[in-house]
Amino acid sequence: MKPGADDEWGVFVRHLAVQLRRLRVESGLDQEEVASRANLSRFIYGQYEKGESRRGTPSNPALRSIIAISQVFDVPLEQLLPVTFPDPRNR
Repeated sequence: MKPGADDEWGVFVRHLAVQLRRLRVESGLDQEEVASRANLSRFIYGQYEKGESRRGTPSNPALRSIIAISQVFDVPLEQLLPVTFPDPRNR
């Protein structure tokens, strides 16, 4: 992986984590409810809200999970995902 690629991805998933938490709080749901409605484990959903899969390692949510979460919150993917995308070719 090129230097900085993990940093770019880390920033992206931290922004996603903030958005997930904001939408969840606004919807009045807890992590267990969101996870259940998206057919995810609470542990996995919690990792998405932290932006980490392991301590210090940025999460990498599956597209299927992100689509399911956007449906739970009834928002388009464009509203769920951060505006700026990292370049995945920088690995």
